[in-house]
Amino acid sequence: MKKQNVRTLSLIVCTFTYLLTGAAFFDALESETESKRKTVLQEIQVIIRRKYNISEEDFRIMETVVMKSEPHRAGQQWKFTGAFYYATTVLTTIGYGHSTPSTIAGKLFTMMYAMIGIPLGLVMFQSIGERVNKLSSVIIRSVRSSLHCKQTNASELDLICVVTFLSSLTILGGAAAFSRYEGWSYFDSVYYCFITLTTIGFGDMVALQKDNALSQKPEYVMFSLIFILFGLAIVAASLNLLVLRFVTMNTEDERRDEAQAIQALAGAVRLDGDVITANGSILSGQLGHHCTETTSVDIEDTSVCSCPCGCIPTNTRHRRSPTQITHLLPVLPMHELHLPQGPVPPPPAIYPNHRASI
Repeated sequence: MKKQNVRTLSLIVCTFTYLLTGAAFFDALESETESKRKTVLQEIQVIIRRKYNISEEDFRIMETVVMKSEPHRAGQQWKFTGAFYYATTVLTTIGYGHSTPSTIAGKLFTMMYAMIGIPLGLVMFQSIGERVNKLSSVIIRSVRSSLHCKQTNASELDLICVVTFLSSLTILGGAAAFSRYEGWSYFDSVYYCFITLTTIGFGDMVALQKDNALSQKPEYVMFSLIFILFGLAIVAASLNLLVLRFVTMNTEDERRDEAQAIQALAGAVRLDGDVITANGSILSGQLGHHCTETTSVDIEDTSVCSCPCGCIPTNTRHRRSPTQITHLLPVLPMHELHLPQGPVPPPPAIYPNHRASI
């Protein structure tokens, strides 16, 4: 089995194993808390309905009003500032879900906008990531040259360390700002920054969604957009070093296999003519029209191949390729040769349809 197929199967097995393991951990960590919250909410619902004598239908209407009015706390979501924020979440595939189009025209334009914008964004972030890696390698080379190090070139491990440090610094610095503006705890802010920059975008925590921030705090809106774009560029630099390296491994193996196949084909040998066996008999025919470098010859029966037929038996135990049978011809020094006495016999007849070659 090819190395590429083995790697693909291994990745499939590892991925599903990782999914099963994650499901088991999430079940153990969140299932009990979910059940407790549901019980508490149901008890509160019963208490409120009894206290204010609210019917089931009226309570459902109140729920709908509260849920639908939640996005409007940040102000108008579809003015230019909010629309730009929405377009950014679409192009970067974050997709918080804090605001969604409600008209058919808006939904149709979102699909067309995403079809063009998402590939454009991926290419842009990938290009920025490559430039960040190039700049990091230049800085590392300059620092090592100034320190008179023997090895001045930046290795992949060095670049991975640099982009990991930059990613961590971006997340930690952004978390401090979001913790101040949003009133979140620092850990929740770190969680929000990580979910955003990895483009997971659950939507459970979304910035710019209270105190009419989209229209009243333009500096905070600018900071949020710069954080998203710059942070995604740093993450793209990391992906350029980590993920793409594994993605291109199959391509490299395919090219290596093709090069080996071409080299093997170039070294293939074709033999035309008769086959002279060890006992002096001649096998006539054509060898080579169906022979490749894998064609083997019995070392006990055949010594020289000179015929164009494929009649050589290949089902013996010991096999050698046609290029390895010349050692069967004995090479004797001149003084050990016994020349025949008497008249020299005439040369054998040469048939025009046969060509003898070693």
